[in-house]
Amino acid sequence: MQHNVGKTDKIIRVSIAIILLILVLTGVIAGIGMWIAMIAIIMLIMTSARGYCGIYSLLGMSTCPIAASQDHKGEKEPSA
Repeated sequence: MQHNVGKTDKIIRVSIAIILLILVLTGVIAGIGMWIAMIAIIMLIMTSARGYCGIYSLLGMSTCPIAASQDHKGEKEPSA
């Protein structure tokens, strides 16, 4: 599994997860919204920890500079 989540993306995901968690713990988000927020929190933390996002993979996206450089690994530079 190739990494496709970069450092800035991870920071944003964790920040959003923390904000959602605070809103759930303070009762601002309750009921069914709480369960949806908890699922979102788990997904955000998991994708940040693993460095892989399935949706990015489906869309062919990557915010990870290492993944972008590995895509071109093994290709020869064009000769002039």
